[in-house]
Amino acid sequence: MLGLLALVGGLSVLPAVAGAQSDAEVQRALDAWYKRAKRRAPGQWGIAVADQTGRIFWSVAEDQPLLPASTVKLFTTGFARSELGGDARVATRVVGTGSVDPFTGQWMGTWALELNGDLSLERATRQGPQLADLARQLSAKGIKQLQGPLVVRSADGPADATFPAFWASRHRGRLFAPPYGAITLHENTVEFTVRPGSKSGARPVVIGESPRGVSQLVTNRARTVAGRRSSLRLSATANGGWVLSGNIGIGARARRLSSVAYNPEAVLRAVWGSALKDAGIQWDNSFALSSSTSLADNTQVLAQVESPTLDSLASEVNTRSLNIGAELLLRWAGGATNAAEKLMAHVRAVTGATTGIHLVDGSGLSTDDRIAPSVFISYLTRFPMTPEGKNFPLLLPANGEGTLGRLGGMPGRGVVRAKTGTLGNVSSLVGYLGRPEGVLVVTLMYNGGYSHTARQEQWRLFRTLGADAVQIPTDETPAAEPEQLGGEDEAPPAPLVGFGAF
Repeated sequence: MLGLLALVGGLSVLPAVAGAQSDAEVQRALDAWYKRAKRRAPGQWGIAVADQTGRIFWSVAEDQPLLPASTVKLFTTGFARSELGGDARVATRVVGTGSVDPFTGQWMGTWALELNGDLSLERATRQGPQLADLARQLSAKGIKQLQGPLVVRSADGPADATFPAFWASRHRGRLFAPPYGAITLHENTVEFTVRPGSKSGARPVVIGESPRGVSQLVTNRARTVAGRRSSLRLSATANGGWVLSGNIGIGARARRLSSVAYNPEAVLRAVWGSALKDAGIQWDNSFALSSSTSLADNTQVLAQVESPTLDSLASEVNTRSLNIGAELLLRWAGGATNAAEKLMAHVRAVTGATTGIHLVDGSGLSTDDRIAPSVFISYLTRFPMTPEGKNFPLLLPANGEGTLGRLGGMPGRGVVRAKTGTLGNVSSLVGYLGRPEGVLVVTLMYNGGYSHTARQEQWRLFRTLGADAVQIPTDETPAAEPEQLGGEDEAPPAPLVGFGAF
């Protein structure tokens, strides 16, 4: 099979413009599809279908701004890449001034944790750095004792984590919308695995935790009861911890419970204290946490870990549609203030559009965001032509994976690279579809009360247009000089760090 990724990723491609007969066939398919879709999902539709040069040949309200939902993450990914480069990494450090007492191992001086909003920090099941890595580095320097309060700083902006004002209040605190900021551990969620106690009446046992050390913040009030059923609950407390309550049957299997970390600072203190203890370093973690934004001139880096590359993080953000990840990418690239304005300026610069763009966040979770379908078309065709946009479609999920997991019925994986957007009243699908005549660039936006039905119709259209979808060979050069959507002819790109080859 042939591959879309080469077509839009800077490798070999097919001729750019589909022939007239192909256009007519696609237009007939679109006419029939839209007649059905607007009947089954009445509401506001915005649609634009273009060839890989950006020529729109079929549309509905292409210049009407609509709620985009998570398709905003396309722009955030491109903006971060433009500002930082795909190989950029986020550092987490222990910094300080002073020296180690060679006799006691005590650090004589000041120290602080520098956190910079690393999305991958303290993830239990995915690649990423751990605070325990920092603690082991301190131990390797001969440090056996730390004294004084836990001071947290950030290289850019306040060392905190909050719920953004532009997220609707009904979303805040749900697993897909945790607080975010410089202090981010385990995506600012927690997870516990609980099994029954040894007998009825006994407390259940927490046998797993993420991040490591956070279970010390749990007050266990649950009970083991007869039977196999369970009704466990995890409730947040005012001091940043949780209460485990309810019942679990003695014959039940272990249960996994998750919650948002409403107080990331409390989680940080617990996890850091646990990491130091495991590394054999004494620290009185009863000291209060405080923040600092300044460093002394003679401050040194005592320990440091780094995230995977920006491309790796962006790929995961798009594949999982991870809201906290998109907001952290935006903060990383645009700073702690006015980042959304910088994002809009980037989109305008790439597309040349002066209208149809209003963004207040990087994730698309805000109901204030508005994008016109034609803006997506311009961005998806123009950004890969820039040096910063080379291989850009590689950062979008392929059919059959992530949020495109239900887009089956295609000739093979990788013939589609696209981003979904979903809210209660939004269903959007934006991306690339490879065909023998060339790539189609498609924007399907729906706002209304039938978003689930609209999504089914969007899948249906991609399956219809993709019935003869193709992939492009990446291991040979085409006989004719092709047009491209980005980059120059060269060998296939190296695998993204931590995620393997696409």
